[in-house]
Amino acid sequence: MSRAACPLDCPDACSLDVDVAPDGRTVLSLDAALGNPFTQGFICRKVRRFANRVHSPERVLTPLVRNGPKGSASFRPASWDEALDVIEVALRAAVDRHGPGSVVPYLYSSSAGLLAAGALGPRLWRRFGASAVAETICAATAGEAWRRTYGSMLSADPFDVARARMIVVWGANPAVSNTHLPPLIAEATRAGASLVVVDPRRTATAKRAGLHLAPRPGTDVALALAMAAHLEREGLLAASFIAEHADGAGAFLDAARLWTLARAAATCDVPAADIAGFAEAYATTRPALLRIGWGLERNRNGGSACLAVLALPVLAGQFGVAGSGVIASLSSAAPVSMRRGDPDIGLDDAPRRPVNMNQLGALLCGELDGPPASVLFVQGANPAVTCPDQVRVLRGLERDDLFTVVHDQVLTDTAALADVVLPAPTHLELDDLVSSYGSFTLQRSRPVIERVGEARSNDEVSAAVAARFGWSADFDPDPERLIAAAVLDGDGEAPVRVLRQPGATVQFVDTFPSGAGRRARLHHPGTELPLPRFAPLANELSAAYPLTLVSPATSRTINSMLT
Repeated sequence: MSRAACPLDCPDACSLDVDVAPDGRTVLSLDAALGNPFTQGFICRKVRRFANRVHSPERVLTPLVRNGPKGSASFRPASWDEALDVIEVALRAAVDRHGPGSVVPYLYSSSAGLLAAGALGPRLWRRFGASAVAETICAATAGEAWRRTYGSMLSADPFDVARARMIVVWGANPAVSNTHLPPLIAEATRAGASLVVVDPRRTATAKRAGLHLAPRPGTDVALALAMAAHLEREGLLAASFIAEHADGAGAFLDAARLWTLARAAATCDVPAADIAGFAEAYATTRPALLRIGWGLERNRNGGSACLAVLALPVLAGQFGVAGSGVIASLSSAAPVSMRRGDPDIGLDDAPRRPVNMNQLGALLCGELDGPPASVLFVQGANPAVTCPDQVRVLRGLERDDLFTVVHDQVLTDTAALADVVLPAPTHLELDDLVSSYGSFTLQRSRPVIERVGEARSNDEVSAAVAARFGWSADFDPDPERLIAAAVLDGDGEAPVRVLRQPGATVQFVDTFPSGAGRRARLHHPGTELPLPRFAPLANELSAAYPLTLVSPATSRTINSMLT
């Protein structure tokens, strides 16, 4: 049995036992490995069946070069040297015609280890001067709300859930997207804790809750502001905690007072009595723990919703003891820096054209300022089906004058529109680090099988492109060297490393907001969103398209972005 770690875009980062055939090439089965305190005992069904993907007949086995019309998915096999020659010619031509900003690296290896996602690829395109594409599709809004409210304060520890007397799951469905958290919630509820779920859908988690509030999609901000206003009216604000640990509460409450229970009930389609009861129970049940998800951010009011919900534990003073606080992303606890050892660090990076990932369609169609997109380099992503404004994205990808490279394991929808497709390995074929954003763990995951076909890692591809431009000395893809440079305390060898012990991450005791006074911030003057606000959901399209799309996670498949 061989040991690996799962890097798929899920909070859990499971430890895996992989049964490999004597040939060293075939994965027979996968199961949970012992030794990981968070994921010990079971893994999800999609990973249990991951061998089907490793050995899928759809795997890209060699570099492919298009030999038919754009979008025909007609390719011929090529050698790596030939494919790199073609890519080099396209890159140099783009720079000569329109400058390096006309090269667009769309890197979103969300289901990859730390090296694959953040080592040589970003370094290559910084050195190149290509457009800087911000990873804004998922969690960017929620992450920015956290930084504004709490700065670099660590998330609460999921192991402290068992100590909570109330658990609030807002905008998440751990039953399918964080499967090792529900057993901890169940332990708490067996001990008498109450469970409240806020989600437009009656999810598996909501079915287990004592109270389920189902607001209309996009109205979470109104619900949270009405709760804050109700706490003030009922004298339930944690005045001493707010005075000692928060800035901007007065301005926040000024905005919240506009939201009466009746107005929020009409807007959210949640009974006023349920809003009031939830607010009162949250303020008086101690300790209470909030697990905030990423579902809140995926609408026009997403930023406001995240800011408003993150303010509630401050206003209620739900901090200071184990079992209180907010569980969000735990990834910042890992002692890892992908820029450590970067020869360009400390130098002034040349100005690069910033690109919002959500605006890829407009960029490809020439609707944004700056040079036209001449080369699109895609790794670990499938923008043809995951980017907003799909009509524009597809129109742009179909341009005959756009040269597209896709590096992936299978022929995705985007790869079918590419000029060159490069074969990528799965995580079972790679040496990498895996950091969890659902528990305080860091794992070294080594390859358990030989490479399938001629697959090369993200770092190996970046090094090969760098070599074509004379930068080989600064782009060594050796994972041992990259890991040694990236792990700040030098301890990157453990199969599973527990970074913080349960009970040692109590917010406002062991970890505090960054910034002056180590205080939470509820008002952000001088920014585009100083305070949460509600934008009406109705617009010119409402009559023709009255429904709201909610795209939930599933326990059965790896979705297209997570390849």
